[in-house]
Amino acid sequence: MPHAKPDPALAATVRRLREERGVTRDALAFEAGIAVGSLAGIELAHSSPSWDTFKRIAAALDLPTGQLAEAIEAETTSARGD
Repeated sequence: MPHAKPDPALAATVRRLREERGVTRDALAFEAGIAVGSLAGIELAHSSPSWDTFKRIAAALDLPTGQLAEAIEAETTSARGD
């Protein structure tokens, strides 16, 4: 099964939400229970998170997964200029 192509909107949204909360990449990775390198890859749009990792990141950001998904969709729409 091929890996999903990294999503720039997901990357930008996770990075923006983390920065808005004043949380370091290390701290968010720790809270999510993932490696710092994994989070960096996601934030830089070098890799795509698994569903489990997505849920962990949402929980670490204190967001329901649906709200994180909505923020990513809004970023996608904004990036397209809709």
